[in-house]
Amino acid sequence: MAARIANRGADMSAGRHFPIRSFVWSVVLVAVAAASVYLCFELVVKPRLALQNQIREQSATILKLEQENQRLETYLKILKRIDRRARVEVLRQAKDQQGALQTTIRFTEVDDAGKPINTSREFTLPGQEVYFDTLVIKFDDHFVEQADPIKGGALMVFRRIFSSTMRAQDGFAIDKDGQVPEVYAERQAASDFEKDLWRRFWDLANDEKLAKERGVRAIHGDAPYMLLEPDRVYEICLRSTGEVIITPGTRMGAAGE
Repeated sequence: MAARIANRGADMSAGRHFPIRSFVWSVVLVAVAAASVYLCFELVVKPRLALQNQIREQSATILKLEQENQRLETYLKILKRIDRRARVEVLRQAKDQQGALQTTIRFTEVDDAGKPINTSREFTLPGQEVYFDTLVIKFDDHFVEQADPIKGGALMVFRRIFSSTMRAQDGFAIDKDGQVPEVYAERQAASDFEKDLWRRFWDLANDEKLAKERGVRAIHGDAPYMLLEPDRVYEICLRSTGEVIITPGTRMGAAGE
């Protein structure tokens, strides 16, 4: 009887024996599957995601560069544009009875084609070094880039002309002080905004908040000068960005050729 019970217990123990071999193979299969997934991610998915990110970043960089290139092209066009131009002809240079050099010039505002847009004026100044005193208003760059109808360029007043051997306040007046220059009024009727700019020029120049409210980036006097030579023609130009320049002199005969 005891032997029978022992045999039955042994049979039951044999039936409950853990399948170690199957377990090991299951673990191996899971490990292989995990490794395959990992290798697939590392060798296929991850490089593809990295490539997509790189393409996305390059596309954003290209778009940014294209926008910057367009902005620079626009700005270069602006730099070439002249908003106001005057021709200065040196008619003669000679010493007076006291032996002092006198320079006579003809001042004429002209259009882009060189045609006069108002009456020429002649001035005789002592000496040879002549200053062209101006007042300049420059607007914020984005107005210039967007070609704003009023703020899309710089504005300038030809205040006066004087030489190095005379007092500036004794110079010859060109535009009327505190008023919109006639050359601007002739192109189109001056707006209240423009009238206010010139009427309050020095108020704006000394009040940053007031200037910003009107989109003004810089506002100041500018007096370029030139050592004038006889029988030469020079041009004083205002660029859209606000630079006042004097071109090198050319022979009077050659200027009209």
